Amino acid sequence: MKTDELTNVASQVRRDIVRMVHGVASGHPGGSLGCTDLLVSLYFQTMRLKKDDQDSVVFDMSGTDEDMFFLSNGHISPVLYSVLARRGYFPVSELSTFRKLDSRLQGHPATAEHLPGIRMASGSLGQGLSVAAGAAHGKKIRKDKHIVYCLMGDGEQQEGQIWEAAAFIPHRKLDNLIAIIDFNGQQIDGPTDVVLNNRDLGAKYEAFGWIVLHMDGNNTEEVVATLATAKQKSGHGVPVCIIMKTEMGQGVDFMMHTHKWHGTAPNNEQLSAALAQLDETLGDY
Repeated sequence: MKTDELTNVASQVRRDIVRMVHGVASGHPGGSLGCTDLLVSLYFQTMRLKKDDQDSVVFDMSGTDEDMFFLSNGHISPVLYSVLARRGYFPVSELSTFRKLDSRLQGHPATAEHLPGIRMASGSLGQGLSVAAGAAHGKKIRKDKHIVYCLMGDGEQQEGQIWEAAAFIPHRKLDNLIAIIDFNGQQIDGPTDVVLNNRDLGAKYEAFGWIVLHMDGNNTEEVVATLATAKQKSGHGVPVCIIMKTEMGQGVDFMMHTHKWHGTAPNNEQLSAALAQLDETLGDY
């Protein structure tokens, strides 16, 4: 897709996000809005997905002969669900069931619901990079040349398990893994540098043996270009980590520059104000 086409998809995904969390008065819009441009770029441009004879995406848990994505910061499930639906993994109409009883779209992704596109149950932070490492190691054993992507939060970098995986991956030369950190500077209790300062994450990952790239995660053209660079650097014995600067609540002015909307749903008036800032480009569910 061209950049403007990806931007149009992202606008619709952001509409989906605010409508989904408003519909049940719960969920996590802030980080979802911030990571929209990345997930749209991954699923509509960068990742090599498995398809059928009609060129429609198909899903199986093995992940063989295709790129794989793991969402570690599972509370931003609204953006993942919207992108998966808009990409054709399941009906867009199912977004209306988000967080409702008997829905496959749980507040945090769960594999028990067998929702196409969901490869791990996430929400307990700190686990995604370890799962991605296992998947990447499996691809190495099978000589599968596809790439494993993992998205984490910056607050999540405070978890010890992250650093065990961060040491394991370069040690095993898992150069088929691209880790992405959503560096928005906010977590549920406030700014990350106040709650527990991560200091220089880039220097830390480099010290652990990673190639580190930086990008503006809310600039679609830069996202696509940086992901392409990361792919070019893959396969040479060293894993890649992208530190992605984003704005929590991106696209909705009153949700930006604060941690308030980490896990708060908009009311009716706030929903109307948010939707007024986001173009309906693909049709609301």
